[in-house]
Formats: sequence, structure tokens, C-alpha cells
Amino acid sequence: MKRIGLTTGTLFDSEAELIVLLLDNGLDRVHIRKPECSAEEMARLLRQIPDSYYPRLILHSHFELAATYPIGGVHLNRHNPVPPKGFRGLIGRSCHSLEEVAKSGDTDYCFLSPIYDSISKPGYDSHFPLDTLVAARKEGILTDRVYALGGITPRHLPQLQELGFGGAALLGYLWRDKSQKGIETCLRELSQVRL
Repeated sequence: MKRIGLTTGTLFDSEAELIVLLLDNGLDRVHIRKPECSAEEMARLLRQIPDSYYPRLILHSHFELAATYPIGGVHLNRHNPVPPKGFRGLIGRSCHSLEEVAKSGDTDYCFLSPIYDSISKPGYDSHFPLDTLVAARKEGILTDRVYALGGITPRHLPQLQELGFGGAALLGYLWRDKSQKGIETCLRELSQVRL
């Protein structure tokens, strides 16, 4: 099961170093999700990350940066619904219903959210009862190209794997303490989960 990190919506000091720490210690990819940032602010963040990590980074906006930085993928959403022309990396999509997942076959993977009550967005509660997810798995809608997002913590990973998700995307849990010690604690807790 892939373990994916999403950045917070705003920039903060030492973020580039923490992204590298995450990628060096267990996360498969990190999604750069900065809806409030300009292209120049995102480019500045990318320049702080060694280019050897670019193939494991996914952009959620300012797709034009993919022409300058050899980014591994782009993630489509309602604000950025179309990949850059000629882009050859991974293409993902945000989905908030099983119907959207069923129609997302034109992408390499999709996020389905919120699976559990969101940590980063209080009041954004799960829309997917367990029996609905089990039925979606049996119907072939929930496959290993679907990654769970929303309220994910290490304790959820075994259930998500059993349900057939191909990955789990972490945001609120990951950044609850934006220090090196906080990230190391998250990584240690994640490493203790055996799948």
C-alpha cells in the first residue's frame, strides 16, 4: 500500500527539509498542494528541494512549473481539471463520490475523500460507511488505483488495505507538529504498521 503525503495549504519555514525527510523515510510521494500560493512561491519551494526528489513530487496547481521542473505528476481537481498539454508523468484526480471514481479511468490514480472524519478540516466528516466501501470493492469500483484521503492515521492503514485501497494519503495527521521531531514521530508511528 502506497503512503502519500500532502503538504499544508500554506508555506512554512523548513518545509523543503521536512518533505525530503518524509521521502527519505517511508513516504512514496509528496503532493505539493498550495492553493493560496503563487507560481513563484511554489517554484521557490521546489528550488529548495534537491532535484533528485522531483520524480516523487506531484503538483496540485501551477502545472506550468512542470515544464521547468521534472515533476513526477500532476493532480487534477475542480480548480485545475486538465493536465498540461504533452505532460508524460502521473496524472491523478480528486474524487468525492464513488460515481466520480468510476468515471476517473482516464487517470493513473485517484483520491477518494473523506474516508474518515478530516483532521485538517474540522466538520468535514466521512461520507463513506464501511458497508458502502465493501460493496464498492465487490463491484470493482474500489481498486488499488484508489487512494484513501481524509482523517487517515496509522491505525487506519490495515483496514484500508483490507478494503482494497492502493494507498493512503496523509495530511492533518502528518503536519500536526511541523517540526523535525514531529515528523520523525509520525514516521516512526507509520513504520510500526505492518501490512
